Amino acid sequence: MAWLLLFAAGAVEIVMAAALKAADGWTKPLPGAVGIVSALLSIFLLTYAIKQLPTGTAYAVWTGIGAVGVAIYGIAANGDTLSLPRLLCMGLVVLGVAGLRLIEA
Repeated sequence: MAWLLLFAAGAVEIVMAAALKAADGWTKPLPGAVGIVSALLSIFLLTYAIKQLPTGTAYAVWTGIGAVGVAIYGIAANGDTLSLPRLLCMGLVVLGVAGLRLIEA
């Protein structure tokens, strides 16, 4: 259950970043509010996950999910640059997160 909460926290982190991008420097209040609520929910879920998981592992997985997820979102929705080096680096993050997950399983 803790891993499920952790992955949910990472997914909500992606929503937060997308909402803050849509807030356009706080000129659009609704996406900004969604970003704040998403950030709080993500931290809330992370807090419950680390009750049962090692803190360092959980935090690394949470940030990895957020980082790769936001990078993919940026490529898909915002036209961010897609390059082989960028994909390789995201792959390394995924491998690291998967490795931590396997070690803690």
